Amino acid sequence: MNNNDASDLRLAVLIDADNVPYSYVKEMLEEITRYGTPTLKRIYGDWTQPTVSGWKNCLLENAIIPIQQYSYTYGKNSTDSAMIIDAMDILYSNKVDGFCIVSSDSDFTRLATRLREAGMKVIGIGEKKTPAPFIAACEKFIYLEILKPHMEEKDEKKTVKGKTVRTEQKAQSKIRKNTPLPKDVIRLIANSIDIVADDEGWAFLGEIGNLISKKRPDFDSRNYGFPKLSDLIRSTDMFETDFRDTNNKGVKHIYIRNRT
Repeated sequence: MNNNDASDLRLAVLIDADNVPYSYVKEMLEEITRYGTPTLKRIYGDWTQPTVSGWKNCLLENAIIPIQQYSYTYGKNSTDSAMIIDAMDILYSNKVDGFCIVSSDSDFTRLATRLREAGMKVIGIGEKKTPAPFIAACEKFIYLEILKPHMEEKDEKKTVKGKTVRTEQKAQSKIRKNTPLPKDVIRLIANSIDIVADDEGWAFLGEIGNLISKKRPDFDSRNYGFPKLSDLIRSTDMFETDFRDTNNKGVKHIYIRNRT
């Protein structure tokens, strides 16, 4: 695998049109660029069916190549087999460093496992209903629902009796951000700090994040209403934070320690 910066990783993006909504396409592609460059983008489905018609309007503008796969048998998802075959062909071509499998279907669990066995970086993207085995098989799994925070947090306003007020949508977002973190999340962070901490108990935030991702591929601070892991950690009084200067002016490293 390419060991350079993440932006240099060549990613094959394979989308299951039957199991993800098209409304997230722009945000999804933007998210993928955080992990590498999508050099190959394909989407699979039976384009003769009305169920995937919503995807047709956004394929050209996002340079996604549609792959036709007829549903030969009623009730069977032939898209799965087409994606799996293509993925293996791409793997053996040695033209990519990783794969992004966009689906909420557990049928891709074995594919994700096989690709990782071959040394590929595997990122999964799907809805929160995605079964746990597929999530666990990926190196990183991202829920589609967190890719549109502006839909939940944008400052929508309306006029009532001449006064401008915020909508309930914004209020609900603020309530979520003020909700205490689940105990299992606190425990996950605390245990990860203990593993990578130095003799004084301090752990570099980057190492904490990497370890948490290995333990829980679907962990993302945005699931709890925070844009960054550092924001999530600092929202609770369970941890100490230390900002340390680096050789780069204006750049600081963040270290975290469990409070005793």
